[in-house]
Amino acid sequence: MYASLTLLSILTLASATSAGSDCTGVIQSLNDVTSAVQCKTVNINGFTVPSDQPFVLNLLNGTTVNVNGDITFSDGFTKGPLFTVTGNDITFNGNGYKWDGSGPSYWDGQGASGGLTKPYPMMSVGITGTISGVYLLNTPMGAIGIWNGPLTVDGVTVDDREGNYANSRSSGAAAGRNTDGFDVGGDGITIQNCTVINQDDCIAISWGTNITVHDNYCESGHGISLTSSISDTVIDNIVVSHNKLVDNEQALRIKSSTTTQGSRVSNVVFEANTASGCTDFGVLITQSYPASLGTPGNGVDISNITFSDSNTISTNSKAYMVAVNCGEGSCIGPWDWSGLVVEGGQVGPNTNRPEITGFDF
Repeated sequence: MYASLTLLSILTLASATSAGSDCTGVIQSLNDVTSAVQCKTVNINGFTVPSDQPFVLNLLNGTTVNVNGDITFSDGFTKGPLFTVTGNDITFNGNGYKWDGSGPSYWDGQGASGGLTKPYPMMSVGITGTISGVYLLNTPMGAIGIWNGPLTVDGVTVDDREGNYANSRSSGAAAGRNTDGFDVGGDGITIQNCTVINQDDCIAISWGTNITVHDNYCESGHGISLTSSISDTVIDNIVVSHNKLVDNEQALRIKSSTTTQGSRVSNVVFEANTASGCTDFGVLITQSYPASLGTPGNGVDISNITFSDSNTISTNSKAYMVAVNCGEGSCIGPWDWSGLVVEGGQVGPNTNRPEITGFDF
């Protein structure tokens, strides 16, 4: 009897090395989560997450998470997120281990437009604090949704390069689609030293203030985007600096939908970014989203857009180097573009362009 009780005690404490929250929880299956999140140190060992059983960590404030092995999500998820983490003052150390979303099992070249059901996002990050060293591989659609702050995201990789190639379901087109790297909404967010290789926006900011995006690498997607598609929201005080963009559809883009009302995009600084191989646009400011150069709406005010410290943007010969497509009266100048240098492509259209100084169209 004593031996049985001792064994039971050992099993009970397997995921917690000491009592109370001052303990270490160990997760090596979903069955371990409930007990592990009672501790302020959580170690995640490698394991496979079963289909349609999301991995959710609702952490105690002040928790440190250490990832110590690769995580693989089985295919067959019908909705996302595949992984959710919440809590305040969190330190999340990915340590370079891979989170594999089994993207090729979902990819069909259609993304959110149809075909197979694809869970979105792969990872939902609702923490304040820091998250670093996470490596996401083959995300079904969007990789990381961020919806809290202040938060620093450092050294995260989104590797969807396999989605650049056709598969048996994609009719000759790239199999991956709508594989956004970061979809961002929140205040006080920094995204730095990250790498995204994908088939949609590298980093897309949809709302928030005091957001800095710097020293990131974006390849084969749609570049860095500020997207105002929700009415009565604000994108303000944004710095996009020292990023390198290679072979994207466009490098830097501000877009608002034709139907959005009562929103604004303001006080945006693009600083010392470099881009090469842009296929469609170098810089695009448009208010006709989802069309790039459709009839623009004017429900979103766009003001104080600055290019400083030598942004160098190179496009392919058939691409537009710069295009501005504003609704009447909704792009409010002056804008200082003295730090923008473009080359390689064609002069783009300009509709309702505000006063822009320091740049010759």
